[in-house]
Amino acid sequence: MLELLLCSLLTIFPDYLYRRYRQGKRIGREITLFSVWFELRFGIIACLMLTVSLITMIFYYHPSTNSATLYYRTVPIVPEITGRVAEVHVDYSAPVKKGDVIFRLDNSKQQASLETAKRKIAEVDASMLTAQADILKSEGQLQEARSALQQANDELDVKRELQKRNPGIVPQRDIEKLEVVVAGRQGSVDAATASKQSATTRVNALLPAEKASAEAALAEAQVDLDKTFIRAGVNGRVEQFLLRPGDVVNPMIRSAGVLIPEGAGQRALSAGFGQIEAQVMKVGMVAEATCISKPWTIIPMVITDVQDYIAAGQFRGGEQLLEVQNTVRPGTILVFMEPIYQGGLQGVTPGSSCIANAYTSNHELISSGKVGALKSFALHVVDATGLVHAMLLRIQALLLPVKTLVLSGH
Repeated sequence: MLELLLCSLLTIFPDYLYRRYRQGKRIGREITLFSVWFELRFGIIACLMLTVSLITMIFYYHPSTNSATLYYRTVPIVPEITGRVAEVHVDYSAPVKKGDVIFRLDNSKQQASLETAKRKIAEVDASMLTAQADILKSEGQLQEARSALQQANDELDVKRELQKRNPGIVPQRDIEKLEVVVAGRQGSVDAATASKQSATTRVNALLPAEKASAEAALAEAQVDLDKTFIRAGVNGRVEQFLLRPGDVVNPMIRSAGVLIPEGAGQRALSAGFGQIEAQVMKVGMVAEATCISKPWTIIPMVITDVQDYIAAGQFRGGEQLLEVQNTVRPGTILVFMEPIYQGGLQGVTPGSSCIANAYTSNHELISSGKVGALKSFALHVVDATGLVHAMLLRIQALLLPVKTLVLSGH
């Protein structure tokens, strides 16, 4: 309507002035409801053509969309294990800090496993003390065996020396007995040495390995116990948390609740523009938005990213061929906008629906001097028509509360 009024001032109004003051025709006399088409036909036709051209140019170079939303990502509250809820530490809606316990599962089994692992470490430590005592005992037995061996060797040497000096003075049977005794006591020394080596190996290798395994089992039991405490991964707020003691939670079926991170939905506005505007939408374009949760406010924004893909063309490979006719609704170009000024989205509720405009600017191209005078004038006209869309956005911002509260059935 605004474009039609502006175009009529440049076409129908001059045509009427010509008819009135040049040809002397007056409204209500020569120009009536039945003759207005014939009398002002040039102005009406020019007005329609100019209006269509102006609307096409405005909506192409300065696109607008009603599909703009402050999307935000939520964090599901999902335990790693299945269990029965024992305690709930937050209410239906409550703020939480990173690391706060949201709820706890029944952990009697995990606590028993943790206690068993602790007792196993204590058992290994006790075995270490026993093994060290065994080493001392083996050393004593080895010293005793060596002393007995030395004594037997000395007696054997004396008997052999006497036999050598005075043959026949020592019976050969006694010498053979002593040789058998020496061999037996050498075996005792070897056995004591092996016993000491076994005790030393047990202290230095076997028991440390058993303790390391017990400590690993303790750490695993502690991890299993920690899994029963479901904590907040980020700062945020728990909303619509209906979990109560006695409920059984299963991570494979559904989450236990939803955690909204702090600052979610306050960074960027996501807007969907028509596919025909794909060549116009550029990073760095100035934009404006007004949101229903913050009426009568125009938020200056800038386009920070333009998605290179249209979601409507996405498909998953399966057993059936893709039928293009099933894609009835055309997809949109997803654009991300951020406020130019810090805190621009303050007061806008995350998830709020918004109306957004983007404005094409050819100032740099015009200032570069690479275009002729005619094209430069045309680019000036294109940039100037953005004012019409800016006026329309402000009119929409003014009428948005009326449209929502009065005309939507409230």
